[in-house]
Amino acid sequence: MAVAVKECLELQLLEVEMLLSMFPKKGEINLDEDAVPGVQRYLRNPDGALPPQLEYSIAIDAGEPKVKVELQVLLPHAYPRVAPQLFARSDALHRQQQLQLNTALASHISNLGSGEVCVYEAVQWVKDNILPYLEDSKISSKSATKEAVVKETLHRMWIYSHHIYRQELRRKIFDSAKKLNLTGFCLTGKPGVICVEGLRENCEEFWRVIRYPNWKHISCKHVESTETEGGINNLRLFGAFEDLQFQAHGDYGLRNDYHMDLGQFLEFLKQHQSGHIFQILFGVEGKLSD
Repeated sequence: MAVAVKECLELQLLEVEMLLSMFPKKGEINLDEDAVPGVQRYLRNPDGALPPQLEYSIAIDAGEPKVKVELQVLLPHAYPRVAPQLFARSDALHRQQQLQLNTALASHISNLGSGEVCVYEAVQWVKDNILPYLEDSKISSKSATKEAVVKETLHRMWIYSHHIYRQELRRKIFDSAKKLNLTGFCLTGKPGVICVEGLRENCEEFWRVIRYPNWKHISCKHVESTETEGGINNLRLFGAFEDLQFQAHGDYGLRNDYHMDLGQFLEFLKQHQSGHIFQILFGVEGKLSD
């Protein structure tokens, strides 16, 4: 048995020497500096303990810029009478392609005649067969990227009410907008106007919450929807949910019966690229305040 192992280790050293001559550049073969001397010491004194198994890696040029395949090699003491443990890996391969590559490599090595060194044969096989796996990896990566792109819809609702005065109602409006990550504004007074923008489902939930159970004089006058693949935040017209209170127009002497200066409101809408909404809300073209 000792004689058989000794013969196998001698063949392993010869193969390593051959590989080092074929891959002389720095970094092409990564081999622990004590690996070969350890085997040589054993061969000089076979009565001692077996040396650690030879283990090294070979960097293989894959034929594409900046793409390398690393062939990791672990040699049992009885190699080449038994098959080596080989594993090819590359950052350019996804897990599935890497699994397929190594399955095919193992099948190829198993079909070779036993008793012959085969690490260089494995290197050559990887060089000759790697490109289809790299192409499959690129296709998979593109498909995964397309699947990962999630389309979202920015929803913007323009809501009109005869008036908005009550503090508890205003609190409900602001709390709901904050909870649902909506931006826009609430114009308090007479008339009352609310704009909310955000994810479609969040806007619809806001509308459901504030409308029921008993807000009668309210309607959604207009809805704008824009689908995007890049996130909705760059489509928002408002940076936060604002509390709008313009100067009251006239003095009605009634604490809860004041009309907002709609000229100031029109100016606010135009500042936020929404001047066209004025006619939708009120049925007339707006005029700016003096």
